[in-house]
Amino acid sequence: QVQLVESGGGLVQPGGSLRLSCTTSGFTFSMYAMSWYRQAPGKERELVAAIGVLTNYADSVKGRFTISRDIAKNTVYLQMNSLKPEDTAVYYCKADRTSPKRTYWGPGTQVTVSS
Repeated sequence: QVQLVESGGGLVQPGGSLRLSCTTSGFTFSMYAMSWYRQAPGKERELVAAIGVLTNYADSVKGRFTISRDIAKNTVYLQMNSLKPEDTAVYYCKADRTSPKRTYWGPGTQVTVSS
């Protein structure tokens, strides 16, 4: 049974930091590209950061967020620094494989940046 479980979300003040974790099971973690998406109220879900052979980031988070993975723990992380109110969203973990095509999502974790 495939599972992706995000954790580490919460309420933080502007300028603060959070570290999100996505712990996975039920598939071969090392064979998948992993990414973080977010969705703010009334907005479409957007890519935040991805890690596979390379890493890439949305322009809005470059220099502030860092994605990493621990293959031994089947876990992907998102370190978020210098948080802004516009970072407020539900953050989702996603696993992708192209051959065969497979996509898995976690249920999400809420991040709220507010004073």
